[in-house]
Amino acid sequence: MAGRRGASDERGRLVDDPFAWRATAAGQLLVSRGGRHVVTVGGAEAARLLARLERAESAGDEPAVQHLLARATGNYRRGNERRGRG
Repeated sequence: MAGRRGASDERGRLVDDPFAWRATAAGQLLVSRGGRHVVTVGGAEAARLLARLERAESAGDEPAVQHLLARATGNYRRGNERRGRG
């Protein structure tokens, strides 16, 4: 899925090296990749992300889960970056 309605993973990086997450009792989400902690999401943002992750997982939509986690970490290309000439 590409464009405004969804993200694409054209190079397959989210399949080859997926993100993992877990929720803590304190309401935080810990996101890791490759066995290393990447980011901790807390507060209202964590609650929103947790709801979206649970919805995507219950629908069996693993690519959506990976894209949500990529956005949360900031490791997400929007497709509008241009390469410099030179």
